[in-house]
Amino acid sequence: MADLDRGVAIVGARAATGYGEHVTIELAAGLVDRGYAIVSGAAYGVDGAAHRAALASRGTTVAFLAGGLDRFYPSGNEALITRVTEHGAAISEVPCGVAPTKWRFLQRNRLIAAASIATVVVEAGARSGSLNTAGHAAALGRPLGAVPGPITSSASAGCHRLLREYDAVCVTTADEIAELAPLPEPLEPMADETDADAVHADPPTVEEAEARGRRPAADPTGTRIRLLDALSARSPRSVEKVAALSGLAADRVRAELGLLSLDGAVRERAGGWVRAS
Repeated sequence: MADLDRGVAIVGARAATGYGEHVTIELAAGLVDRGYAIVSGAAYGVDGAAHRAALASRGTTVAFLAGGLDRFYPSGNEALITRVTEHGAAISEVPCGVAPTKWRFLQRNRLIAAASIATVVVEAGARSGSLNTAGHAAALGRPLGAVPGPITSSASAGCHRLLREYDAVCVTTADEIAELAPLPEPLEPMADETDADAVHADPPTVEEAEARGRRPAADPTGTRIRLLDALSARSPRSVEKVAALSGLAADRVRAELGLLSLDGAVRERAGGWVRAS
């Protein structure tokens, strides 16, 4: 789905508190207003609140299910998932007739992280399954955000752990999430073919193409995009780590990082490379 190119995953505890559900609704509605689609797992708590807020804001939302599509789970959210399919999609990697199990939920979480341009954990206990989704997002080099909660609330212990021990960014508003994963600028309309000057104009330079939000001709395979996705803006990563995350050979990574450094897109630090903010 094209909408997944602008999808942000909002995940969290099934046993969400009133605080968690309120923040989820505010964030999901705000992201829809800014042109994002909402991705989640259709579970109770934070997931359900995210889907409902997206639908109420007339946005697009996508649900990844752990079981077959012939039987929506959880059954208490069947009506919600049906509405999701009408204004987005429900997706599963298993065939119809397959029942959801604990390990299939964990498998499903990797799809949520991979299908989204960023993942935000709103509320999570110390052993919440949403931390598994966050782990997949971090392993893929995708932006990861976490919403802080009261230090006395066990329902936010997982979020605080992500902020303290992982490369999670503290987010409290939809604007901050948009900064974490900005959408590309819309492409300029193509020139009219009857405009002789436009037809015979020289092709744009790499710098001009990048400024317009288009993939430059010098990067036809998307290598630079894969490298930038594999880098963090905060924590330096070694060439070997970037190679593992991007799926490229280490020698190719070194060469491309050098070129990106000349363009000012990346910086080398003591512990490795970071994406320029």
